[in-house]
Amino acid sequence: MTTDTGLLRSRTTGGRVTFPELFFDLVYVFAITQLSHLLLAHLTWHGAAQTGLLLLAVWWAWVYTAWHTNWFDPERSSVRLVLGGVMLVSLIMSAALPDAFGRNGLLFACAYVAIQIGRTAHSVIAAPRNTPLRRNLARVLAWALLSGVFWITGGLAEAPARELLWAAAVGADLVAPWVGFVTPGLGRSATTDWSIDGAHMAERCQLFLIIAFGESILVTGSTFGQAMSASSAAAFAVSFAGSAGLWWVYFGRSATAGSRVISSADDPGRLARSAYTFLHLPMVAGIVVSAVGDELVISHPGETGVEVTLTVLGGPALFLAGHALFKRVLWGRFPTSHLAGLAALIALAPAGLVAPPLAVAAAATAVVVAVALWGSVGHRRASRPE
Repeated sequence: MTTDTGLLRSRTTGGRVTFPELFFDLVYVFAITQLSHLLLAHLTWHGAAQTGLLLLAVWWAWVYTAWHTNWFDPERSSVRLVLGGVMLVSLIMSAALPDAFGRNGLLFACAYVAIQIGRTAHSVIAAPRNTPLRRNLARVLAWALLSGVFWITGGLAEAPARELLWAAAVGADLVAPWVGFVTPGLGRSATTDWSIDGAHMAERCQLFLIIAFGESILVTGSTFGQAMSASSAAAFAVSFAGSAGLWWVYFGRSATAGSRVISSADDPGRLARSAYTFLHLPMVAGIVVSAVGDELVISHPGETGVEVTLTVLGGPALFLAGHALFKRVLWGRFPTSHLAGLAALIALAPAGLVAPPLAVAAAATAVVVAVALWGSVGHRRASRPE
């Protein structure tokens, strides 16, 4: 029996994202909404840690699927069927998110493990025999089985054992790419073995940020619709401007420029691992936290509190930190604008404990817009001929 090598994705499409991939992404709009609502309902350090752990699982399920469709053509029937199956199970996983640390823990764990193992097993079978790609995917499958033990065991356990076991599972998922999925008997992968389409990977991660921004806009609009007043209208305008500012920071220049860098890199797998697989995650987290802050400010624009300050300032700070690291990996330096923006957001924290939330949100939005403007002006000056 020979493997159908025709399942591999053509490298002549210029990184085009297919309609099956876009359809698949719809489930993750629901997942991000579930996560933001979960954080809003549990605005404590413990709740934030739980939400962060679940966000890691959701991101890992999505980004490994992005890698899968980078290697295998979603227009082929068997690949499309796998994508549809992962989509269905992702919907179950997303539905289980609000009570993942309660009665739905085992359901969430089983769904996540089924996604990771099922999709990766298909990858191993579909990859051409006796190639670095197939050996790499076999190692990925071994690590998925390892982390799956912790996920399922955690789903069967009660708190706090569940949290510890799932933290260990997430730890294994995070460590695996950095150690080359080293596996006894199978060796270790090099990033040069991953043979990816850099333009496609960049666009997939950019689209996930659009998903997160879409959820943020949805929260802003729906919350304002339930609490219409003069102060809420002002908070609504500030929240929208904040989302637009964060979008501008990323998509103003670095999205397109980053695609060019990874597309022309000698080792695109290394950049896909660090700049896209890992460093887009804090940006997604920043958007989720910002959405929670927007909902709090629009609903209660005059009520101060630590929770409001941490979400309103912490969301943009997470995003700017992630984007600064992203630019550092791609261009070898931290952007001064982002470092200044982070310093300004930190400096606003003491005032946020006593100032009205609307004022704090307006100040945070001003910082984000200033960072976006700084980056745009700096780029124009750098590209202007002498």
